[in-house]
Amino acid sequence: QVQLVESGGGLVQAGGSLRLSCAASGRTFSTYTMAWFRQGPGKEREFVAGIMSNGGRAYSTNSVKGQFTISRDNAKNTVYLQMSSLSPEDTAVYYCAGGLTRVMNTNIRAYDYWGQGTQVTVSS
Repeated sequence: QVQLVESGGGLVQAGGSLRLSCAASGRTFSTYTMAWFRQGPGKEREFVAGIMSNGGRAYSTNSVKGQFTISRDNAKNTVYLQMSSLSPEDTAVYYCAGGLTRVMNTNIRAYDYWGQGTQVTVSS
């Protein structure tokens, strides 16, 4: 069992930056592929970025490439999402997710564990 708790969300002006953190409980964190998803108002939950269990390969959706960076610190059982050049279109609830997928998977069904979400609001 893995429990995930996100933090770092808030209100930021357009062009600003935020760093989201996701703290995981359990000793098996390092074996999980971790990902960030987001769900904007009236939208479906979508994949944003993911990072493989060994911290090697990281992936991000095309819409945030060069803007968002995912990283993890297995010693701290934490995964991060550094977000820069934020725009109102990035307003959403951001969710941390963990799964034992052996390849990067953008499908929400591939992830067994989810955090409660953290709200990010970008004002224009």
